[in-house]
Amino acid sequence: MATTVLPPTPVAARWFRALADETRLQVVEMLSHGERCVCELQDVLAAAQSRLSFHLKVLKESGLVTDRREGRWMYYALNREALDAIAHFAQAVKPGKHAGSCARACCD
Repeated sequence: MATTVLPPTPVAARWFRALADETRLQVVEMLSHGERCVCELQDVLAAAQSRLSFHLKVLKESGLVTDRREGRWMYYALNREALDAIAHFAQAVKPGKHAGSCARACCD
């Protein structure tokens, strides 16, 4: 039986910590429709620039969001690979999913 390789615990903790905020979840939802300019995020979320910058920094540091500069504007997009890794992590830790592969034989 093949074993699933999970990300290091600190990496997974950063992902979930970044997603554990309502504003950041709203940003992720908006970015799920494609790349957005920071000014568009600010308008739709009715968020102050400093507050939004903080949330975008947390998302970027967690690896969930990427950014690029075009002239004087910053654009943000979701990191699809990171979201796929989160989905893989959630599937791998699903109860009963790893039956028989535990090192301590904790699953029957």
